[in-house]
Amino acid sequence: MKTLSRLFLLLIFLLLVVGCSGNETSSEGNEKEGEEIELKDPAEVGYPDEITYWTELVPNVAATSKSLNDVAAYQELEKITGTKVEFKHPSGEGTDITEQFNLMVASGKLPDVIEYNWRTVPNGPDHAIEAGTIIRLNELIEHYAPNLNQYLNENPEVKKMVTTDDGNIYTLPFLRGDESLMVFLGMITRQDWLDKLNLDVPSTISEWEEVLTAFKNEDPNGNGEMDEIPLVVQLNDFKNIGAFVGAYGIHAQFYNDNGTVKYGSIQPEFKEFLTTMNSWYEKGLLDPDFAAIDSKLMDAKVTNEQLGSFFGFSGGGIGKYTGLMEDKNPDFKLSPAPNPSLKEGEKAATGHLEHAYSGMHSAAISGSAENPEEIVKWLDFAYSEEGHMLFNFGIEGESYEMIDGYPTYTEEITDNPDGLPMTQALGKYIRASYGGPLIQDKRYLEQYYELPEQKEAAKIWGETAENKINLPPITLSAEESEEFNSIMSDLNTYYDETVIRFIMGEEPIDNFDDFVETLKGMGIERAIELQQAALDRYLAR
Repeated sequence: MKTLSRLFLLLIFLLLVVGCSGNETSSEGNEKEGEEIELKDPAEVGYPDEITYWTELVPNVAATSKSLNDVAAYQELEKITGTKVEFKHPSGEGTDITEQFNLMVASGKLPDVIEYNWRTVPNGPDHAIEAGTIIRLNELIEHYAPNLNQYLNENPEVKKMVTTDDGNIYTLPFLRGDESLMVFLGMITRQDWLDKLNLDVPSTISEWEEVLTAFKNEDPNGNGEMDEIPLVVQLNDFKNIGAFVGAYGIHAQFYNDNGTVKYGSIQPEFKEFLTTMNSWYEKGLLDPDFAAIDSKLMDAKVTNEQLGSFFGFSGGGIGKYTGLMEDKNPDFKLSPAPNPSLKEGEKAATGHLEHAYSGMHSAAISGSAENPEEIVKWLDFAYSEEGHMLFNFGIEGESYEMIDGYPTYTEEITDNPDGLPMTQALGKYIRASYGGPLIQDKRYLEQYYELPEQKEAAKIWGETAENKINLPPITLSAEESEEFNSIMSDLNTYYDETVIRFIMGEEPIDNFDDFVETLKGMGIERAIELQQAALDRYLAR
């Protein structure tokens, strides 16, 4: 019954998205689309008395706080602006958040501010504006958000990212303020194992095979058993980010070849990648659990001294496991490894690289909001110099001190008296550690990365991938989105199952051409055309 109820509500949501231009929310939203409303004199607009605000409460904040009202940055913001905020936090993680977002929109009972990845909503942000779910913000930002407006005008490439093909700005965005903040995922290996076996950190595919073979055969954990697992790379690591695939000059998914969109997994180079992965799997170099491993199993493999290398985060990988193993094995040491290439001295075609704007944790104003000018002014405070310090570093004298002009976290953050890990200590004070409508400061990351290996990781991963083929944050129209999702839904299921079968040897690599033809029969060429149209529009913005 619960499942049927959810399906019914989701059906209502889809109907609302398709045709709610005649309902009450829509008429309110259309009256507030910027050009159609009479803008007030900015000097006459103050901060709102109160607002309602829907956003996820991430685990590192939920560990110490019931609501963002408990976070010091928002407590201080209320003192400065006088605005009382009623935060509405959905429960759950991942797909649960998406489901609850859809149910909220379907209900028609919308808060003033909704923080979400609006770039990925069904039918796109332009349609959400047309439907009156959220409002166009261009003119409101120009008049009432001087700090954000100045930043966007000084950074035209970022402004292009936050603007739709129809010319609409739809959120006050979470922005990564420096290139060092855009790379935080890559290959990680056991440096202490390399040292024991007199091996260098691998940088090419052939060097990786040599290292993985040594990890398997030469007992680097020293327990006298051949229980080492040389490598874990999961499906999404190479499918969505390009781990190892970039060595072959392509991305596994859609990529930009000098203005032409291609789909990497139907290229001959992807067959070469699959051949290598199948070979490593057959030789016992790739974890047999790679297709089904979860975070708990990954933790167990690392802390049980079994795993030699993996694709992971600089913070949640290098930092996390170094901390967990500090008392258990003082010799334990992880190092970042370059994005591998086929030849020494070459760069991988692609690796992990976030855009300055990806859409995550950005704030839109709903069509139900009665005072959008005041809300925009309130949200813009985070982009001011004072707000920037508040949301990146917290309260001066409590969570940070200015030392030689540098905002330095205090021991409340770095060596918390209650024993909180740094991520949770930061969550009590700031938002920069996980996003929000603000500009993230690189000085936050410089201190969050306590280990030299973490600081080195962003540099190594960033410098060893060209990333010229990565697609910018393009958006599809409502019609294109519906068609694209219809194609990719079944196609991705077939793709995931078949690629795993190729790697595990259950599907012969000789059947790769049949795989390509099946993808074409399922509509991949039409999906490429839709992505091409979106890229062309993006480049013309």
